[in-house]
Amino acid sequence: MSKVKVSPKYQVVIPKEVREPMGIRAGEMFRVFQYGDRIEFIPVRKLKTLRGFLKGMDTRLKRERDRI
Repeated sequence: MSKVKVSPKYQVVIPKEVREPMGIRAGEMFRVFQYGDRIEFIPVRKLKTLRGFLKGMDTRLKRERDRI
């Protein structure tokens, strides 16, 4: 687990060991959420890049009768 420090301008650097596996590039946009006592950064991805990301997912779900 990495630690980061907030700069006087409230900036945070994403550590290399986090950004490289996720393919984060300079200028990329993120959505920022407060979730309880933590902050979450969610990368904004183009829909085209998400094609097929659920491949292999088990789609056999038990559904309520009114949702079928």
